[in-house]
Amino acid sequence: MTPAQAVERLLRQLAIERGLSKHTVAAYRRDLTGYLAVLEQRKVTDAAAISGEDVAAFRSALAERGLAASSVARHLSAVKALHRWLVDERVAVDDVAKDQRPPKLPSRLPTAISVSQMQRLLETAAGDEAAAADPAALRDRALLELLYATGARISELIALDVDDLPAPDDPHGLVRVTGKGAKQRLVPIGSFARAAVEAWLVRGRPALATRGRGTPALLLGARGGRLSRQAAWEVIQRVAEEAGVAHVSPHTFRHSFATHLLEGGADVRVVQELLGHASVATTQIYTHVTADTLRDMYTTAHPRALSAMPPL
Repeated sequence: MTPAQAVERLLRQLAIERGLSKHTVAAYRRDLTGYLAVLEQRKVTDAAAISGEDVAAFRSALAERGLAASSVARHLSAVKALHRWLVDERVAVDDVAKDQRPPKLPSRLPTAISVSQMQRLLETAAGDEAAAADPAALRDRALLELLYATGARISELIALDVDDLPAPDDPHGLVRVTGKGAKQRLVPIGSFARAAVEAWLVRGRPALATRGRGTPALLLGARGGRLSRQAAWEVIQRVAEEAGVAHVSPHTFRHSFATHLLEGGADVRVVQELLGHASVATTQIYTHVTADTLRDMYTTAHPRALSAMPPL
């Protein structure tokens, strides 16, 4: 089996057996394409003959390109997945990539905006009376309200179908979100998001739907098909600029959703469930964000607080 054949079989397994999204599989393919190029340069034509030196050569090639630590770690993760698969499938005897350690990543806290900034952004999306009659404006408002109401990833949100919404008479208002690995979770949405979605479904979506061939997608693009990631990104950038809120991305809504819930007293395991995190350890990074808020509140409110609090 050639290395290229091994990669194709791995990607097929990731897509079919493990149910990874097409975007994740495409990312694996991009990272492994560079690995295959290095193996070709080193004249490795048998997947079973790949050595630890070949893996090390690929890592050196990554370093020479000056990639960020996160990019190097992602490439190595794909290579390690390939070699674990080669051993599992008994193509190779040893996992020659097991000793490769990813570079240490800098600790970066997620970026969230304040509640007042989020309110200003969503009010900007609501627009005026003219926007209330514009299908695209109604869609944009529904998009942003849902992003903040659910904490969903942008890929999860644009994948929503109309049938994933709660019934109009459902008192719980639970939206069915499909996350990584095709895992589904139920997320409640509040009255603002429900009103924005209802306005879009009644007064906006029918107008755009006539331009397409018919799709169950909740959010539609200008041609009547499912809204694309790029189009959703552009909506967010435009509204954020109009609202005067800097450094806003789709993930800003997700980070703000988690941070505001924790600041409001939500249990971290509840937030974990809402975000669709497999491990609570992933969610706990947001507790560091709220620790700053707790320190500021303590320093301001406590009569005998130190003037300079030590870091938490």
